[in-house]
Amino acid sequence: MGRGRGVPWDLVHPRSSVHVHGSCLWPVHHEGDEAVGDRGGWVHHPDAGERRRDFALCGSCVTFAGLGVGISYSSLGVRGREIIVAFRLPGAGPRAARARVVVLYGGQSPEHAVSLASARGVLEGLNARVHEPLAVVISGEGRWATPGDSSGVVLDLSTGEFLRYGAGRAVYSLGRPDVVFPVLHGPLGEDGTVQGLLELAGLPYVGSGVLASAACMDKEWTKRLAAAAGIPIAPYAVVDGVRPTIGGLLDRLGTPVFVKPARGGSSIGVSRAATPGELDTALRVAAGYDSKVLVEAGMRGVEVMCGVLELSGEPVGSPLAEVSLDDGGFFDYDAKYASPHPHFTVPARLDDTTTRRVRDMATTVFRVLGCRDLARVDFFVTPAGKVLLNEVNTMPGFTPHSLFPQMWKAAGLGYPDLLDHLIRAALRSPATGLRPAA
Repeated sequence: MGRGRGVPWDLVHPRSSVHVHGSCLWPVHHEGDEAVGDRGGWVHHPDAGERRRDFALCGSCVTFAGLGVGISYSSLGVRGREIIVAFRLPGAGPRAARARVVVLYGGQSPEHAVSLASARGVLEGLNARVHEPLAVVISGEGRWATPGDSSGVVLDLSTGEFLRYGAGRAVYSLGRPDVVFPVLHGPLGEDGTVQGLLELAGLPYVGSGVLASAACMDKEWTKRLAAAAGIPIAPYAVVDGVRPTIGGLLDRLGTPVFVKPARGGSSIGVSRAATPGELDTALRVAAGYDSKVLVEAGMRGVEVMCGVLELSGEPVGSPLAEVSLDDGGFFDYDAKYASPHPHFTVPARLDDTTTRRVRDMATTVFRVLGCRDLARVDFFVTPAGKVLLNEVNTMPGFTPHSLFPQMWKAAGLGYPDLLDHLIRAALRSPATGLRPAA
């Protein structure tokens, strides 16, 4: 049936004998209610005009780049070397109003600057024809405002409206958004706190809910929950309150070890330690960011990442990224953000069997932790081929050149279409995560 670039998927349609496996993406030609994949062609659509579009099949949905995602199909068949999917494209008739999207960014965490870069990418990448963005920045001191405005912004929990205020009182309403995109990294943003605020306001938002955000932010609880579900993890120790002896930690975990704030990200405050003196210093550095510190055994092997995206309610793993560091170092803040050259390779240089295992484990972790919409799941692959969970990021770096968008770009889903998918997914949610569906 041929192979192409695109979203990895396995499909056995319940009403046919078709079984397609691999990384496949076929162009599509749309006529009436039938889409025919034929290695070429165009999409004819009343709102899109005549533009070349790709589609991918995932589970029971067909995904179109730029025309919406997660469309359930009614039948599937094969004609020669063509895949035929019967469905109805959305968007016929009058053009829908633009979705009002609040892009919330900045924050009080050490990752404030990373959030600024991510939000810049999101705001520039949103399609102005279908999205009406409103930027709201949170300062390092916790003050909410629109960029360049001296007056502040507050969220009215009773109405879901964003209110501009000055001199201690509300001046006027900026309106209630259709969806909030919290492009926040680290504590007091990615850890369930802002998600809980949006739940109280009854506002749909992109990303995981309160519990999953909190559990994934705290690396100890990520590991506890994953291990309880049978996910392999590397040996670790938690330093929280009573500090164990340096020698005891090294005897237990070996050398080197990696020391990190338990509730941090972007590799801020992370150190590699191979001697008692280095470990003592590393503990002090990490404790400057978090009262709880994680000490992890250094693992030989390859560090790989998988971007998980929900398509039609089912988590799907992206092509993998492999961290590429020539000097024996680790993927620290400078390697991620300060280097002019990317330190990762997409797709990762792993065999097909290991790649499938990593992707399957990534979607399993996504489900176990209760994630929603998206997450980046990081692993170690040892020389013996063992796959070990490292950590989970519910709102990974989101510039066009960041790992998560680059992994999905390799799958055929470009940055603007990725943003559009996430916003549409949030808009389709019948209610926020803690509220029953109507």
